[in-house]
Amino acid sequence: MNTPPLPALTMVEKIATRFAVGLGAGQVARQGDFVTIRPKHVMTHDNTGAVMPKFKQLGAKKVHDPRQPVFAIDHDIQNTTPENLGKYAKIESFANEHGVDYYPAGTGISHQVMVEQGYVVPGAMVVGSDSHSNLYGAMAALGTPVVRTDAASIWATGVTWWQVPPVARVTLKGKLRPGVVGKDVIIALCGAFNKDEVLNHAVEFVGEGVASLSMDQRMSISNMTTEWGALAGLFPFDEVLRDFLSKRADYFAAGKRPGTRRAGSLGSYTRADVDRWWAERGSLATDAGAVYAAELEIDLASIVPHVSGPNDVKTMHALPAIEQKQVKINKAWLMSCVNARLEDIAVAAGIMKGKKVAQGVEFYLAPASADVRAQAISLGHWGALLDAGAVELPPGCGTCIGLGAGTIKAGEVGISATNRNFEGRMGDRQGLVYLGSPAVVAASAVAGYICAPSRYDDGAGVRTRFEKKGSALSAAGEASIIAGFPERVEGRLLWMDRDNLNTDGIYAGKHTYNDAMTPEQMAQVIFENYDPTLRTWAKAGDVVVSGMNFGTGSSREQAATALKFFGVPCVVAGSFSETYKRNAFNNGFVCFECPALVEWLRGAGKPRGGEGSEKTRVVGGVKIDYRAGCVHVTPPEGPSQTFAFTPLSPVAQELVVAGGAEEVVKRRLLMMASRGV
Repeated sequence: MNTPPLPALTMVEKIATRFAVGLGAGQVARQGDFVTIRPKHVMTHDNTGAVMPKFKQLGAKKVHDPRQPVFAIDHDIQNTTPENLGKYAKIESFANEHGVDYYPAGTGISHQVMVEQGYVVPGAMVVGSDSHSNLYGAMAALGTPVVRTDAASIWATGVTWWQVPPVARVTLKGKLRPGVVGKDVIIALCGAFNKDEVLNHAVEFVGEGVASLSMDQRMSISNMTTEWGALAGLFPFDEVLRDFLSKRADYFAAGKRPGTRRAGSLGSYTRADVDRWWAERGSLATDAGAVYAAELEIDLASIVPHVSGPNDVKTMHALPAIEQKQVKINKAWLMSCVNARLEDIAVAAGIMKGKKVAQGVEFYLAPASADVRAQAISLGHWGALLDAGAVELPPGCGTCIGLGAGTIKAGEVGISATNRNFEGRMGDRQGLVYLGSPAVVAASAVAGYICAPSRYDDGAGVRTRFEKKGSALSAAGEASIIAGFPERVEGRLLWMDRDNLNTDGIYAGKHTYNDAMTPEQMAQVIFENYDPTLRTWAKAGDVVVSGMNFGTGSSREQAATALKFFGVPCVVAGSFSETYKRNAFNNGFVCFECPALVEWLRGAGKPRGGEGSEKTRVVGGVKIDYRAGCVHVTPPEGPSQTFAFTPLSPVAQELVVAGGAEEVVKRRLLMMASRGV
């Protein structure tokens, strides 16, 4: 019997297949598939303290594989209160008890530590309980965030669930002009493609322009694919990465390592390892003929320095335009996991050497790690910045998340090399924050207003191209249905023609922290801020259908559980906030994408009258066939319609049947105990 050839796979699908558990012979992890993954590592930082009780609630007595977790303290390290220091002590004690690698406050920002100390390598899947885990993609790895329940599950059993996202290819043409850096590239991408083109996608960067980008620049770009809306941002394994890995291998060979590392730790590699990976790199490369959900292109030569804001990542300004306005600043920041590495510090030092921070401006400086700071000191860069008037902060997140010294005050304006400038994130909500590259931050700190160190011609603007390729999601045959999961669901179709329906509209914030509310009471306040009449006429069994990015906003899980308690069997949307989807399945509630259904409802199937309310229309009946992966709609008028969706795998079904991720993990622990694992 001849074995059918494997399909052409993207780099993301190849890595997901490597780290998927339970695939049958010849099976691969395709875009849209729910799979069980066993990542190489799971990183937690200060939130380790919040994951620990979840781990205990699961009934776990020990960490399944102590080499998987890595604890790196970085967020609130300027807080020396007894309470915070006590929390850190408990985390370290837990690490010692279970034999987990631990990096204390002052070592560096967690993502930098993961790269510096060898935990992220080409072809690996490394997850982190932090949204900027995308940074690991610069290492030709699949780095993506998980929520705290997932982290606890991995500690306890080594595995969790994951849905392979659609994959977009971003071609980088040409070469950056002098003075333009990786931060300018990602700001330009966020500004030029600001209509959710890559929302919840994994992004693969390809093209001739990749080779001209340094590793520090790649880490900046991969890091801020988070702000772009992507779940991962991967670069290829090329000579630039190989040389970086070889230098790190020499560092490991020298034996100078921070933190507490355990026997058998996976956080290091040798030159021989690098040579072996390089020889095998072909197995990691995207196959010819692989299918992408979207194709994007940007000409690097057309990019000039940009800033985004104020208080909005996707509002972009070319430096030549905003420079003319001479936007005065009160604060400047060079710090964070996106821009505080050696190359960033060197650029800033070159601009500020022999100069002084402008009167009335406070310039705050924090390295990505203690190792970066030591290198910057030895090369004279650190001293040059301090001599210019920089205020030194420890290697951590700090001001980037509104903690510690240097936060913005009401009425102030700041320019930051961080990755986010949401209203109130870096201090008072009445402060205005722009984002820029380290060079722009340094030049602005000296000038006292937002500017670049060199003059640029705005030219014709950033040259880009975008092409939606249609669905690349897996839709292979009939799905196997596990015991307890329904083959079919029937009900009325409730159509909410709204993109970005946020969690506050689904479940109002004023109820979120009322722990006394019963499931019945939660069910009676669904959609209170979006369509308050709905709960008076909707009924159990109704299927909710909405537009793009359903469940955006706050991570409150009640936005999923309240619908479940009401009796809504599932939500169908054009796309979902990934956090909403994880919360839904982690609580045993079904949601899935069917963009073709949404397109039909906005076109030929648009309701014209009928039942419902102004914001929610009843569009006849709907039957969902989970085995066939089809949605059948019977409208009040006209013929019935059928739309395909990616069938839910047994992994997703198990979460629903068990009632959520915690129960799945508890069952898995019992099975492991029965086998003596």
